[in-house]
Amino acid sequence: MAFSTKIYTDLKESKIDWKVIASFIPIAFITYIFHEFGHWTLGELLGNDMTLSLNNSTPKSGHFINESDALWSAIGGPIFTITQGLIFLLITWKTKSSIAYSIIFFAVFSRFFSIFFGGINMQDEARIASMLGINKYLITAIVLSILFLIVWKANQIMKLNLKASGYYTVLGVFAMLIVIGVNELIMIK
Repeated sequence: MAFSTKIYTDLKESKIDWKVIASFIPIAFITYIFHEFGHWTLGELLGNDMTLSLNNSTPKSGHFINESDALWSAIGGPIFTITQGLIFLLITWKTKSSIAYSIIFFAVFSRFFSIFFGGINMQDEARIASMLGINKYLITAIVLSILFLIVWKANQIMKLNLKASGYYTVLGVFAMLIVIGVNELIMIK
């Protein structure tokens, strides 16, 4: 079997077509904004005038009204990411949509990638743990465990194997690098 035929067969078995490939970059941007929107939403609900960007949400004044507001705002991002995963798990279960599965996969992938390659101490989970006075790995393990259970169930629903996860990971890395690059360009201006 020719290499290109093997790849084509693998992609077909992984339920990856041109629509999934084309949707991964918008999914990545939407996932990042939705995560930051979680921080923004909880901060605003607590009375803080918040800013929102592709990879950041902070009070406009540079500090929260109350110390506990920082904790709740930090919790907002991971909660919204888990919520995204759960909503699209339900949609995947109902529709068996590869696009819905891609949204789940990227939500999980984005937290995993950020934690392991972006430096755990700079991530929401470590900040939450620090504010609660507990081990930073505990919150990280809880968030990642919930997200991995969501993607595991989605893999079962879609009947996807480990090879499929590898292909989705390649798409995730590509999309993540584009988001990071765009964010860096935005930060320069």
